Amino acid sequence: MQSDNYIYYPERLTEKELDNFLKLGWYRMGQSLFTTHFIWLEENVHRVFWLRYNLNRIMFSKSLLRIKKRNEQFDVSIKPLEISAELEELYAKYKTALTFQPSHSVQNCLHGDRDYNVFNTDLIEVRDNGKLIAAGIADWGTESLAGIMNFYHPSYKKHSLGKFLMILKIEEAKKRNLQWYYPGYIVYRRSEFDYKLSVDKYATEILIPEQKGWQNFENDLIKKYGNLYSYEQVKKQI
Repeated sequence: MQSDNYIYYPERLTEKELDNFLKLGWYRMGQSLFTTHFIWLEENVHRVFWLRYNLNRIMFSKSLLRIKKRNEQFDVSIKPLEISAELEELYAKYKTALTFQPSHSVQNCLHGDRDYNVFNTDLIEVRDNGKLIAAGIADWGTESLAGIMNFYHPSYKKHSLGKFLMILKIEEAKKRNLQWYYPGYIVYRRSEFDYKLSVDKYATEILIPEQKGWQNFENDLIKKYGNLYSYEQVKKQI
């Protein structure tokens, strides 16, 4: 296994090993695993907080149940990932509605310059009369699910398909008797990442390295550790 600062490139990866990486705040990037507690956005440094949901504690809100009900007309399937032209076409349309620059393609996001996959990855498809309108990509561990990508056709924005895909991932993880759902990180004082908190804050934990582990989500913790470092201290750690 190669390592370079905070990035690991595994030649192979078991589902149990993925569990262990996720517990430590590591996450997939292409065919690597990485971790960080700070990122650059628009020439500013921001603290990030890794999230996970305790699947045994999740209770969907009324708003999420409405989203599920609204979209029950669509056909949903889950299968091993294959990156098709149809999938790339949907992603290209999704990108046109974004205000930031995402990965160039699904292939680039998931594989980079590599032609293999060390993760156990599934694709969730949502179709409207055969038309692919949304796709979710997830990696599976023995007790964990990592939600890697969600994207959808911009014409279906009113259907909240990003949140619908999160619901589908959680329901599938519960069917498999898993314990944790890892959706990635939120960014302090950047609300565009807060959709990842939309499932159930009471079932949410955040990783606080200063407290050496996962803590129940609290806004006060975000504020306390989001403001902990000065700009110069942060620069030294990136």
